[in-house]
Amino acid sequence: MVSGNIVEYILTAGSTLYTIAMIIYSYRALKGPTVSDTVLVIDALTVDLAVLFLLLTLYYRCQYLAIAVIPLTAWVFILDVIVAKYLVRRGGAK
Repeated sequence: MVSGNIVEYILTAGSTLYTIAMIIYSYRALKGPTVSDTVLVIDALTVDLAVLFLLLTLYYRCQYLAIAVIPLTAWVFILDVIVAKYLVRRGGAK
């Protein structure tokens, strides 16, 4: 069995890396030149946030935190569908 210190170190390092990635994604979302770029960044940001929630679930040993991932991923799916409809109506991703 893996010792508790190693698991805590891995969870802390993973959380730190995901937080740094989320900061970089946020910068790119604000600077993104097109709608497609911004949506792609928001998708990546949401996936990282979902993974961060799951890491926190493991760290705190509370399964209720994992429930927050479901509406978060549903929200990003709905966002993708709405933007896809918008881009098709507009005539493509330009």
